[in-house]
Amino acid sequence: MTNSVQQNQPIHVVGGGLAGTECALQLASHGYQVQLYEMRGQKMTPAHKTTNFAEIVCSNSFGSMAPDSAPGQLKWEAEKLGSFILKAAKLAQVPAGQALGIDREIFSSTLTKWIRENKNIALHNEVITSLDQIPRPAVIATGPLTDEALAQDLQKHFGSEFLYFFDAIAPIIDADSINMDIAWRADRYDKGSPDYINCPFNKKEDYFKFIEEIKNARKIEPKHFETTDFFEGCMPIEVMVERGPHTLRFGPMKPVGLKPPGAEREAYAVVQLRMENKEGTAYNMVGFQTRMAYGEQTRVFRMIPGLENAEFLKLGSIHRNLFINTPTMLSPNLSSKKDPQLFFAGQITGVEGYFESTCMGLLVSKFLTEPNSPLPPRQSAMGALLHAITDPEKAKHFQPTNINFGLFPPLAEQEKDKKIKKQKQIAIAQTTFLEWINLKH
Repeated sequence: MTNSVQQNQPIHVVGGGLAGTECALQLASHGYQVQLYEMRGQKMTPAHKTTNFAEIVCSNSFGSMAPDSAPGQLKWEAEKLGSFILKAAKLAQVPAGQALGIDREIFSSTLTKWIRENKNIALHNEVITSLDQIPRPAVIATGPLTDEALAQDLQKHFGSEFLYFFDAIAPIIDADSINMDIAWRADRYDKGSPDYINCPFNKKEDYFKFIEEIKNARKIEPKHFETTDFFEGCMPIEVMVERGPHTLRFGPMKPVGLKPPGAEREAYAVVQLRMENKEGTAYNMVGFQTRMAYGEQTRVFRMIPGLENAEFLKLGSIHRNLFINTPTMLSPNLSSKKDPQLFFAGQITGVEGYFESTCMGLLVSKFLTEPNSPLPPRQSAMGALLHAITDPEKAKHFQPTNINFGLFPPLAEQEKDKKIKKQKQIAIAQTTFLEWINLKH
């Protein structure tokens, strides 16, 4: 662990994304003086469009809120620790079934206001190109789109190459251009409220024609992308199609529990649209991340029943993500093994997912303010996620990960019923996490 940080000692946070924003607000709420650096305004990333803090670019979903799910448990724990990102997300929440969907603009505007109005946070709009520019203690939360100059300096610091993968972004559609004579509103099995718009492929031949056009469409990718790994959670649809023509029917186009009105059976395949903003004027294509050329996206996606006249407010794209081989380079408290006052938070540590990134910023703030506290228990969601990215045994084949039940330690007694097993894991996670919080205080 690190030496104790005095409250009159400034803590420097580089990066105003989800992790950096969470970390800065947490530190400031505990009375620490924070120097927050964000380059947007001076220099934009390939994916961001605004200078707001905590702007999200790929999807507007923070994942499941279901209490019996691993993502739901992670949010439960974050709420217990007073997560600012979670609070802002709930203020900006839009209907999305059991998922925490958000209005991106309201979300980032809210957090930007909190940051700018916080007297304990001093803002610096500048590009950090070297670790030598930043006094310690410092938190690097620059994310997967870290500026090239800083990335090179980090490589020099660690003495080895960074790892990387590629993310794709899904298109967003003008709600008024969706043909509701064909599409209909429903959640699977008509559970809860009808938060999704569903576009059905009722004819098998129409689905296969659509798949063929995806295969034939022109893609945007440099030659070296040919052997590049994509993260499974943001897999472009054309990469999924390469695995077989039925892959989408068992993935983002899964029709299970979605029966069109008046139909006797489920559709052959369904494209789901999720509300993008509170006004319901825009919808994003769930699971339809793509690297197809812009013109091709418009042509191919208008083959989807109900989207024949779709107007695209934003088309899909692809960008490179950078991350550290954390098991090799960082300590269990996410500080550099070469510099214990240099911490890392967010996606750059090898977690994948908006809220997973947020939680790394939250944890780093705790490691800084309570350096002698034990790590969160492995049985908890935060502890399981932290262990997954710092376990030395993972160093050789390290890959980014979301929170999932596979990261939790096995139960002491084997349980064959999956539902009961998850219930037991959640109960243990909550008990051990509350014990950890009480121990910390």
